[in-house]
Parts: sequence; structure tokens; C-alpha cells
Amino acid sequence: MTKHERLHAHLETLIQGGIGPDQRLPPERELAEAFGVSRMTVRHALDRLERERRVYRVQGAGTFVARPPIAKTIELTSFTEDMRRRGLVPGSVLRVFETVAAGPEIGYALSLSPADEVVHVERVRTADGIPMCLEHAYLPAALVPGLTTLEGSLYSELHRRYRIRITHAEQSIRATVLDQEAAARLDAPPFSPALLVERTAFDERDRPVERAMSTYRGDRYSFEIAVTTAAAGSPARAGRRSGGE
Repeated sequence: MTKHERLHAHLETLIQGGIGPDQRLPPERELAEAFGVSRMTVRHALDRLERERRVYRVQGAGTFVARPPIAKTIELTSFTEDMRRRGLVPGSVLRVFETVAAGPEIGYALSLSPADEVVHVERVRTADGIPMCLEHAYLPAALVPGLTTLEGSLYSELHRRYRIRITHAEQSIRATVLDQEAAARLDAPPFSPALLVERTAFDERDRPVERAMSTYRGDRYSFEIAVTTAAAGSPARAGRRSGGE
């Protein structure tokens, strides 16, 4: 083994059996002295582990062991269902619950006039008490009269109280970074990688009933997508309906 390989193997051993999630690895200087390598070599080894999502860095504090990322399949399930399937305890911190005018963007997505009222819910979604996602959801107020608070799964509440069943959604996923406000909500470093998921959900009557923008921590979440070829003689699909919170 080269010195670089021995260093990488040692760090992997620490991560797998010695140092727990969110605990700090030894400082670069200490690792360089212990293995007789330059600090640049140590940084390269840590860079590799960061690319593998095994560690994360906090400026001025050091390098920490990352928690294993949660893989979410592209299917119509709620955050609550996803976490329970993985043996985690789902939770929510309700930050905003208000009725506001839809405005042009939300109104367009929900087939409403910009002046029509929507219920806006902002929540921090958690798993085992750890913040995972900052979610903004908008619902046509006319479809959910009397909705003044929310606990647990939004989709379950819609079905229980209003007999609205979400059956499909149109969703996009793109890379972004956490601004300072979102980072504070998610207990993550500012400008760290994140995934922005924008979704319009429909019921069985094909009515748009939810517009949601969800920001997931990039160090804790990934999305799994099954890709198939188009049937012979059939045009390939440009997208697919998916998602769900």
C-alpha cells in the first residue's frame, strides 16, 4: 500500500467502526504527522471521502463523519411513509401556517387566479429528530375549508378530512445550495449542496391540489430513478409523474 492508500484505509476504518456520525475526524496536521505525508495528501484523501459522501466539512471546525444518506425512490409516497419504511421516526416542525393570495406562480400551478386564496404550510421535516427537508406547500383554500393546523402526513390529512386522494404528480429535481436561512432551518452549513424538488400534485379527478417546493439536505438525501427504454415503435416519454409528501 502507498501512504495515500494506507491513510484512506485508516480513515475508512475510523468511519466504519470508530467514530460515529457527526463526530469530528482527527485534524489534518495530526493525520499528516501520523502517516508521514503532506497536508495536501491528507486533503486529497478527505476530498475523496467527501465526494463519496462519507464525510462533510464545516469551515473553521474540521471534518466530520456523515450520516448514511437516505435514498428516496421516485414513487408517490409521503415523507412520513418513506421514513417509516426505513425504520426512522418521521417528524415535523411547523413554522408557518397561513392563508395568502396565490400570486402568479402558485396560481398558475394550481389553475387559480393570482387573487385566489391558498393555504401555505412551511415545515421542517425530520427523521429521528434530525432535520432532512424544508418544505413549502400550497393548497387551494377552497378545497380545504377549516384547515388551520397540520400534524403528520399532509396527504393522509387531505384524505381523512376532505376525501382528497393524491394519485399522481409532476415533479422536477435540481441541484442547489442552502442559503443562510434554509441552512439554519436544516442545521447544515450555509451554501452546502442541496436538492430542490418542485412538485404539483393531482387528485383522482386530475385537479391540482398541491404545489410544493422542498429543499433536501444534499448530504442526507438521494433520489433513485428506474429508467427503461421506450417500447418498440412508441415515442420516448419526456418525463414522468411522480413524487409525494
